[in-house]
Amino acid sequence: MSAELPICLTCGTQYAEPRPDCPICEDERQYVPPSGQQWTNLARLREAGYTVAVEQQAPGVYGVGTRERFGIGQRALVVPAASGNVLWDCVAYLDDEMIRRVTELGGITAIAISHPHYYTTMVDWADAFDVPIHLHERDRPWVGRPSGRIRFWEGDTLRLADDLTLVNLGVHFAGGTVLHWSDGAAGKGALFSGDIVQVVPNRELVAFMYSYPNHIPERPSVVRRAGELLAGFAFDDIYGAWWDATITGGASRVVDRSVARYLEQTAG
Repeated sequence: MSAELPICLTCGTQYAEPRPDCPICEDERQYVPPSGQQWTNLARLREAGYTVAVEQQAPGVYGVGTRERFGIGQRALVVPAASGNVLWDCVAYLDDEMIRRVTELGGITAIAISHPHYYTTMVDWADAFDVPIHLHERDRPWVGRPSGRIRFWEGDTLRLADDLTLVNLGVHFAGGTVLHWSDGAAGKGALFSGDIVQVVPNRELVAFMYSYPNHIPERPSVVRRAGELLAGFAFDDIYGAWWDATITGGASRVVDRSVARYLEQTAG
């Protein structure tokens, strides 16, 4: 049963079978806590009484997750595209209540995930809603639970629909991806960035990091390429990885300024 498959307590990654280690946490972008590697599974999480949270993050855009923090602590987003709702990123927790709440929002037609830290229980989500998962080919080695639901894509961009495009920026992970919604922000465009383009507290800047918990900056060449790719997309809003981590209005200018500042700071 998938509910018994091991889930790393620290990062929330689910694996296809028991194992002694979590490769995601042993990578220098994450960490194994001093207490050592620990495991749980969906059955235990459901017994623990996690509370499903569904909250509007902008008109029509809903965050989904739990009120209690688990793993890295991200929330996912239901993107209400005209071509069909897409679940952007993923959270580990899934139960009948979560399925019911997402179904009430119109369900989802696909899942797309920014990078391996948010793969979590993506296969359970895809099975529950009978949808594909879109991941970049460069991050294939990090998949902990293979599935026929997963569709790997290559190159800089993938057009999911007329109004939705995945863009491989390569920040944080080689396959690090953002989602552009051309109809978002009342037609001005919206960018769903996870922490590939990290929304920071002052909302006047965004961050680009190879490792957030270990404070390892991203390579300048990668950030420069990311800025060049994003220059080809119009967007007024950005939705980051955390509850209410949004920049509303002028987001493309924030990204341009942040790229320039990053390259200036790392040049000397």
